[in-house]
Amino acid sequence: MTMDEAVLAGASPEELAHTPLPEEFPAAHLRIQDETLFAGVDGDRDVRKTLHVGPVPMPALAPDEVLIAVLASSINYNTVWSATFEPMSTFGFLKAYGRQGGWAARHDQPFHVLGSDAAGVVVRAGDAVRRWHVGDHVMVSAACVEDQEASAQADAMLSENQLAWGFETNYGGLAYYTVARASQLIPKPAHLTWEEAASVPACAGTAYRMLVSDRGARMKQGDVVLIWGAAGGLGAYAVQLVKNGGGVAVGVVGSERKADAARALGCDLVVNRAEIGLGDGDGDGEDPAEAVAAGKRLGRLIRQAVGEDPHIAFDHVGRATFGISVFVVRRGGSVVTCGSSTGYQHRFDNRYLWMRLKRIIGSHVANLQEQVDCARLFGQGGVVPALTSLYPLAEVGEATRLVQLNQHIGKVGVLCMADRPGLGVTDPDRRARIGEDRLTVLRGYAPDAVSAG
Repeated sequence: MTMDEAVLAGASPEELAHTPLPEEFPAAHLRIQDETLFAGVDGDRDVRKTLHVGPVPMPALAPDEVLIAVLASSINYNTVWSATFEPMSTFGFLKAYGRQGGWAARHDQPFHVLGSDAAGVVVRAGDAVRRWHVGDHVMVSAACVEDQEASAQADAMLSENQLAWGFETNYGGLAYYTVARASQLIPKPAHLTWEEAASVPACAGTAYRMLVSDRGARMKQGDVVLIWGAAGGLGAYAVQLVKNGGGVAVGVVGSERKADAARALGCDLVVNRAEIGLGDGDGDGEDPAEAVAAGKRLGRLIRQAVGEDPHIAFDHVGRATFGISVFVVRRGGSVVTCGSSTGYQHRFDNRYLWMRLKRIIGSHVANLQEQVDCARLFGQGGVVPALTSLYPLAEVGEATRLVQLNQHIGKVGVLCMADRPGLGVTDPDRRARIGEDRLTVLRGYAPDAVSAG
């Protein structure tokens, strides 16, 4: 029996430990020879041209790492960045990491296995791994941190050597096997399927740190929270965290289908971008005066519906929306930011920040305690997976293209070793108590068709 067959058959930990590993395995990856494919291209950089699925060699395992058989993964926007080599080639990250020497040198390869989400089964554990064992069902945090730094003892995300797993490291989650540090592992909620669990860590954990953590916006009961992209991966979890925490969720979306999805998640107010003059696109964010004008229109809509200005703006869109966020939050309010999918260079009228005593809070992924606390909310049923669509690993290019064009709703999942959806539930009673309809609340919102490109 091969390891793939043993994992799918639900083999015991003892059987898994004695089943040999394959020498190579299927993985979604970039090739270094494609690094200049889009050089000089100002238009569409179609990710389907650079994303490949094929065999890669099995890496050796460091003492503090585990090897995970990945049953499912999901698409994050950093895979779009990687596949378009924007704003820089991720092979540069791998080379820089490899220069550290030792086990880091494994990551500097002429291929880059992508993916910053994964759910699966531990099939090997390094000699220094103490709390995890072969056979454990886990999710993987995207934060790969250096736990021997002093700063990491206070907050691992402050580590100078913190890396985004599967983006700044090799052997990510869009594959049959992945390598992760033991300090990245989160217990998989037993009532979730593999594909549901794989949609959780990167986006839900990021949203949790941004909104709930004392290192983020410190959202309180009753806070009005403006959520850009409320029907996307990050936004769908932000809406749920706001509602679960007793807040008022105001979502901004770009289509009526996405508006319906945001309402299904519990948004108290949903605003279509067209209502504030942003039209079908996000705008370019170049003119602070235009941002103020759009902010005034948005502010009026929010006050009419909920009676007050937002306490918090949840902004992962970046350049196109940041000036509006800074303007529209109330005096003393907060803009919490990450990602910047429309661009990192933000322009805004600083008078509205300094004279009205507002704050900008930078946030990135989540530390392990925040990830575990967030996963606990899924176990309680207060937050549910945002999965809407599912692709086989062989079609990872199509799945990533959907995210690249912002035609998706919620999270786009990818089945890796799992040969069909619905596997991985080991607590059916809890699943029944939470309710199938609630757990699959977004499944009915089919994403827009992928552009032929």
